Amino acid sequence: MKKTVEEHAARFDDQAADYDESKPDEYHACANLVIEHAAPGDDDVVLDLGTGTGAIALALAPDANRVIGRDISEGMMEEAQTKANEQGLENLEFAYGTFREPEYDGPADVVTSNFAMHHLSDAEKREAIDVIAALEPRKFVLGDVMFFGEPDPDAPFYGPEVDDPATVGVLADALTDAGFSLTAVERVHDQVGVLVAERRHAADDEDDDGKREPPAE
Repeated sequence: MKKTVEEHAARFDDQAADYDESKPDEYHACANLVIEHAAPGDDDVVLDLGTGTGAIALALAPDANRVIGRDISEGMMEEAQTKANEQGLENLEFAYGTFREPEYDGPADVVTSNFAMHHLSDAEKREAIDVIAALEPRKFVLGDVMFFGEPDPDAPFYGPEVDDPATVGVLADALTDAGFSLTAVERVHDQVGVLVAERRHAADDEDDDGKREPPAE
């Protein structure tokens, strides 16, 4: 991480009021794809990491049982809570948490994140993905700044002083090493995309009599 958590939090506190209006079309396209792929059911608990002003959390709340938003910026979460109140959504919870320490140990059927993980170094991203995998979600949907080709520090989605995006290959390797299967890759821009990773729960390997199916020969 190129800045401390506290430095990032202060920066986003300052941006909170104007954050939604400051984002380019590619950001919104990415968010829409995260929402589309997350597709929670009405019994699902969603954990949205780096929730910001709640773009993903608020969109998923009407279809989910519960949405847990975690962020390091109090200012951003205040904006999210205000919008939730205005929309009459009561099944959301916003509180402090980081990728590697989300301060949440409850169930998580679906984990989402949009435009937040790129602040972590590649090693920190691996740690974060391992933490997410330990929650045993069936699906993790990551929308973010990521490199599909050679990094271009002059492109609008990459600020070298604060951002540390990974290549799609690095992210894919981290996900598969954590036990996920990459089921979709959506390219929004040369430096923006959405990855959908899913995993099999132990219960899925059992037959209707509750007996574990033997591995395929």
